[in-house]
Amino acid sequence: GSPFENTRMDNLTLNVTFSLVLESFAIPPEGVYPAFIFGMLSYCIILICNLAILLTVALEKHLHEPMYLLLINLPINDLIGATAFLPQLMKEILLDTRTISYPACVTQAFFIHIYGGGSSLILTAMAYDRYVAICCPLRYNAIMTNTYVKKIITLIWITDLILMVVLFSLLLRLPRCQSMISGTYCDNPSLLRLVCADITINNIYGLFMTALMQLVSVGTITYTYLQILLTCLKNKHSDAKSKAIQTCATHLVVFLMLEVSGLFTILSYRFERASPFLRKMFGASTLIFPPIMNPIIYGLKTKEIRKHYIYSNIYCNRSFYVLMEVNCYLCH
Repeated sequence: GSPFENTRMDNLTLNVTFSLVLESFAIPPEGVYPAFIFGMLSYCIILICNLAILLTVALEKHLHEPMYLLLINLPINDLIGATAFLPQLMKEILLDTRTISYPACVTQAFFIHIYGGGSSLILTAMAYDRYVAICCPLRYNAIMTNTYVKKIITLIWITDLILMVVLFSLLLRLPRCQSMISGTYCDNPSLLRLVCADITINNIYGLFMTALMQLVSVGTITYTYLQILLTCLKNKHSDAKSKAIQTCATHLVVFLMLEVSGLFTILSYRFERASPFLRKMFGASTLIFPPIMNPIIYGLKTKEIRKHYIYSNIYCNRSFYVLMEVNCYLCH
């Protein structure tokens, strides 16, 4: 083509590369400030409650046991996901701007995927820990040593990091020719829609990675929880049985909530008829509610942690109820 056309194409590529547009939540003018307050409250609660768990376990030496060493990875992961999503969301709501630079978009997407993969792997490791504790109580200390747990934690983060680095390396090699992100935040599927090249390899790897993560997490959790259930049914001590079932039930609810919302978000990109509104809601809920609920369910409702951080427990629970009141106000 002519030099003029080449220059115009270069400018188009530059614009596409550094200025992307996110979909709007379509919040009416009167709902902007309540929505901003909801987002700010959510982020503050996530920061305070998760940091409370993290610092309590880190500073209390007698909590440096396998179960708690696994547990502290959950607030770390939740803080990664919430920080990748909520500050950008609050900026969009308050300033009424939906633009984001391409590097910032890729960075946000990378850490959101790190959060998603980390959630599945960490909850899987925690389910395995509960399985050993309930089904093999006499061998628990011999199996779940601190050294062994540290190896599990290292494996979780290395696996998560490698999978996501490969995922985004495959994305970044491709040229882009669009600038509209089909979502309210950046993720791999929405970034792939900007590409004007063959994405077969990306789709194959993405499906392979999703299937692998689901096979490992769902398979392991299904097996361990069935074994836990059978052990509890055989246990003649009603107190031990009810405590184990209650603990596992709450863990299972959190995992299922994460799985349903995460899978719906992923599959909604594959089906054009999927409701954009539902995709936005499920996508946002995956990044807001688990980081709020996890420290309450896994940490501040745990006796050993609660007695060392009772004031944080009261604050987090009160903050949670305030957040629910704001959420109800927004719904009406």
